[in-house]
Amino acid sequence: MTRILNFGILGCARIVRRAVAGAFAHTPSAKLHGIASRDGATAKSWAAELGIPSAYDSYEALLADPAIDAVYIPLPNELHKPWVFAAAAAGKHILCEKPLAIDAAEAQLMVDECHRRGVTLMEAFMWRHQARVACARAMLAAGELGELRLVKMDFSFDIDRSDWRLDPKRGGGAIYDLGCYGINAARLFAGAEPIEVTAHARHHAPGVDITLGMLLRFPDDVTALLDCSFECPYRNRIELVGTRGALELPDGVLPKPDSGLIYRHGEAVESIPFGPKDQYAGEIETFCASVAAGRLLDPAEDGLANMRVIDAVRAAAALR
Repeated sequence: MTRILNFGILGCARIVRRAVAGAFAHTPSAKLHGIASRDGATAKSWAAELGIPSAYDSYEALLADPAIDAVYIPLPNELHKPWVFAAAAAGKHILCEKPLAIDAAEAQLMVDECHRRGVTLMEAFMWRHQARVACARAMLAAGELGELRLVKMDFSFDIDRSDWRLDPKRGGGAIYDLGCYGINAARLFAGAEPIEVTAHARHHAPGVDITLGMLLRFPDDVTALLDCSFECPYRNRIELVGTRGALELPDGVLPKPDSGLIYRHGEAVESIPFGPKDQYAGEIETFCASVAAGRLLDPAEDGLANMRVIDAVRAAAALR
């Protein structure tokens, strides 16, 4: 039986209140033990609101608590590396928000440090843990779409231009926040790494894209057509197109309770329903199972390979 892991959260980020804290109610292998903020009053307020037993007035204090087995890091991009290193030094297993790092070189250092310290490091791509994603992969493997030819994803929403996600000093850009999902989806469904990358970006600031389109070519004639934007209306959809059929994942990486699969084959259009299941809870359960196994278990993502593709896209779009 998997040992129950006590989790701590480093930071009071929006995603914690919106999704992650509540997911622990559906995770038999984990409990949310504490939350930390640089402002002790904020940590106490969030702990009271979210029903978290312990609050800490610094990230260091949470990491020093021997009751904490693992941490979730939802901090801004530029803070991932220092706090992954600090958590690893404290012997804590780490679930770190995407993107894992600012670039692949930084990600490699993080992966190496966690390996050296004997702790598990997993990138928090919650969408991989949807039941319908597992179904889509099974249908692909069974040949129900024929030979896979296209992976398509669009992901966009408009944000305030003062948002930190457009700040070059903080790892800003649509590719880091949104485009990383398309890359992750293409790699997962293609079952390989891209062999050619083309991209074009509309620059918001030096090194920061606000809208970006990319084409990734994979082995076996699979092509990914992906776009992301912080200035366009909300769009979030994944489509897999094969020689015999196509699968659409409406609402992409943020499914609604009734979001299923749309299967097109011949002239038929079939809806495949899925009951509501918390993808964040699935992510945490996979993480706990990976800790118990001493290695990342499918469909977990370590983040390094995804960062290598992000680097290639940024170079192709003249963002580096």
